[in-house]
Amino acid sequence: MAGRTARLVLLAGAAALASGSQGDREPVYRDCVHRCEERNCSGGALRHFRSRQPIYMSLAGWTCQDDCKYECMWVTVGLYLKEGHRVPQFHGKVSLNAWFWSTVFHTKDTDLTEKMDYFCASTVILHSVYLCCVRTVGLQHPAVASAFRALLLLMLTAHVSYLSLVHFDYGYNLAANVAIGLVNGVWWLAWCLRNQRRLPHVRKCMVVVLLLQGLSLLELLDFPPFFWVLDAHAIWHISTIPVHVLFFSFLEDDSLYLLKESEAKFKLD
Repeated sequence: MAGRTARLVLLAGAAALASGSQGDREPVYRDCVHRCEERNCSGGALRHFRSRQPIYMSLAGWTCQDDCKYECMWVTVGLYLKEGHRVPQFHGKVSLNAWFWSTVFHTKDTDLTEKMDYFCASTVILHSVYLCCVRTVGLQHPAVASAFRALLLLMLTAHVSYLSLVHFDYGYNLAANVAIGLVNGVWWLAWCLRNQRRLPHVRKCMVVVLLLQGLSLLELLDFPPFFWVLDAHAIWHISTIPVHVLFFSFLEDDSLYLLKESEAKFKLD
């Protein structure tokens, strides 16, 4: 009973972390979303929203509530910048979920924790590919990004179903993740090289891509643990921490650039 209670508490804590990004907790953001939903997401206002919504956004499952969260996110970001604060994170779920299950798996190796660790890792890689698509293509062609997201979800479903219901093949899982990771890295790198003169901050992304490709060798190679404690997998986990910090810095700079670009277009209009 005590063990079950401890697991429930641990899962509840992880859920709170996963949905508790700083931006999501801001009173300004929450009040903005509440008012927006009251004003726009019921009755005639909701019918008006649906009549104006592009078909590709409807097919992608974009709701009035999602639209309110998106608009209020930028309102909150604008207030943070106006007051001279760092931009907060919003909706930070995917990476936290992967790190949580990785921690659980390395603490207690069971069939469930192993699968959750592997599946969440695949989800993070596919999410990075989707993020790359949105940034490089989706801003100009949202329908393409929506269709690509559907394809990635289908791929993830097929991957998880095969490993869960047919055969848990470690070699296949590694090959699939490496292949998608290479596509992700080449895509990001090609976009960075094309835009590095116009957007100097993309050099941070280039460094991240090159570092991750180099560090991935730790997952492919193996050697006896240093001091019988730090093996290749452990060193890989430790090494990726500063890389993620640098990637977040790139995302922050890029978001600020897009925000300024959007404000400039708004003034022109």
